[in-house]
Amino acid sequence: MFEQFSRGYYLGRLYVEPDEGDVATMCQMQHERVNRQLYTDGEGIERTDLPLVMKVDGNHFPVHGDQSVPADTLAIPERLLGERVDNPPTLQEVFLAKADRAAQLLELTDGPAGR
Repeated sequence: MFEQFSRGYYLGRLYVEPDEGDVATMCQMQHERVNRQLYTDGEGIERTDLPLVMKVDGNHFPVHGDQSVPADTLAIPERLLGERVDNPPTLQEVFLAKADRAAQLLELTDGPAGR
């Protein structure tokens, strides 16, 4: 789903669609799988429900898992998405912040990671 892109990000392609919710979401099962593969180190008990941090069109979003979101889809609140998606859902390049970068970004927006 995501491949190495740079020191701070992975690159993937997801269908991006506007949503009426308050937070960006993606398929719960994929969220947990990506979290496990890219945000954990395999030692001890680790959480797989922490938000992923994705970047679309220069904007970062904490992304949570949601069982109602279809696979390979990123649902972004309309108020955050603006006019960037003309005919949803649109397949777009999406950047996923690596674990250390995601922790930094979450601290800036939500306080300590893990909230």
